[in-house]
Amino acid sequence: MKTKNVIVIGAGIGGIVAATHLAQHGIKVTVVEKNSRPGGRCDRISRDGHHFDTGPTLLVMPLLYEAEFNALGTSMREKLDLQRVDPTYRLVFDDGSQLALTSDMKSMQEQLETFEAGSFQGLLRYMDEGHRHYHLGIQKLVNRDFRKASEFFALENIPLIHQLKPFVNHYGNMSAYFDDPRLKAAFTFQDVYMGLSPFEAPATFSMMPYTELAHGVYYPRGGMYGIVEALMDLARNAGVEFIFDATVQQIDVNSTHARGIFIDGQRLEADAVLANADLPYVYKDLLPDDKLAESLTRKRFSCSVISFFWGLDKTYETLGPHTLFLASDYRENFERIIRDLSLPANPSLYIHAPARLDPAMSPRGQDTLIAIVPVGHMSDNGEQDWGELRDEARRQVFRRLAILGITDLESHIKFETTFTPLSWRKRYNLMKGSTHGLCHNLTQLGYFRPSNKHSRYDNLYFTGASTHPGTGMPTAMVSGRLSAQRILDDFQNQV
Repeated sequence: MKTKNVIVIGAGIGGIVAATHLAQHGIKVTVVEKNSRPGGRCDRISRDGHHFDTGPTLLVMPLLYEAEFNALGTSMREKLDLQRVDPTYRLVFDDGSQLALTSDMKSMQEQLETFEAGSFQGLLRYMDEGHRHYHLGIQKLVNRDFRKASEFFALENIPLIHQLKPFVNHYGNMSAYFDDPRLKAAFTFQDVYMGLSPFEAPATFSMMPYTELAHGVYYPRGGMYGIVEALMDLARNAGVEFIFDATVQQIDVNSTHARGIFIDGQRLEADAVLANADLPYVYKDLLPDDKLAESLTRKRFSCSVISFFWGLDKTYETLGPHTLFLASDYRENFERIIRDLSLPANPSLYIHAPARLDPAMSPRGQDTLIAIVPVGHMSDNGEQDWGELRDEARRQVFRRLAILGITDLESHIKFETTFTPLSWRKRYNLMKGSTHGLCHNLTQLGYFRPSNKHSRYDNLYFTGASTHPGTGMPTAMVSGRLSAQRILDDFQNQV
């Protein structure tokens, strides 16, 4: 029997993982990537001995990573040299108070009680809820692709309405555990991982702070890009072929099938096409115009970020690996980002110093810093001045660092690279520059998130942040596995 041939558009995490699963089952797989290296938005910048991750900067949900590496026939700890990061974050509040999030419950008790009497018991109850949300969420939602509505709206899923609190607002839910607004912020800011405001995120997402404290946060030697390199090793060992610096112009379709792709004026044929490019981009730019493309552009998109990558000629040892400045006007922060598509007047922001974890990330005696400032995605009217917003975001980073006594950083910058929403769109074809793809609000989760198979073209499939189960590196691995399994199942049904 003729060997089946699949073309994958995009060498992001989901695309690499799906390609590996398919190749391990004897499928001929070719991955076509527009950029010169794999990883998609989980990219790396290297300059003058400084190394930067452009995407996630810490490994969360390690149990999910381990399960997905196991599914690929290997062990996460064999492929990655991991070190645990604890405390995970140093939180700095506007009033000068600080909180080090750690799995050391004695330390957490001592710290929390200085914020609010009795709050440690609130944390323990919150962790109990997070434990339930994590294990049920992974089992019942993340690891399933809901090919039919009946799989999602099954009687067995009705208890999830109570168990996972999908209709309860996450920030509002915090009142059951804490009164101090600083603590409410400390255990909801993780919603930004999904590009969401905690004021609209479902309380289900208490699973994120739970997994960080219960399962730990890790950092791979060489940075998070080491995960991309590990996955590429597995893919190449399975026989996957990669073509880089190649832009797909169009997916070749007839009324019911995808026949292949057009790339640099050349047509490549395939028995199936799997698109790992940003889903709204695929519908809008690679497929014929139709109502599905229009409906996707009307969906809610996640926020974006302005990122600064600084090579410094001086080391700032007082900066830990992960420092997060949380604004006292927490709600206003998210309203400015989500509603106004702008930059808050007093933005919460994050600083990553990777050399605290791996000295090889910067030259000896120097430093590598990444500053990330959440911001609204690109507006449809194009009226945002990203140069002005970038400069204001930079000023806000320097102002926040001064709170920690770091007042000379600007004079020690050897070079700066910046990403704005314009950069995210240009480099990675992310519609509206939304770094997390489609938003993860209630009506865009589970069965309501775009399917990993096209409704008209029966051999066109999808994987990545804007499909089920959603954004993030470990969930991208799940997405790749689920999409590959669907292709394999369809191939089997054709026999």
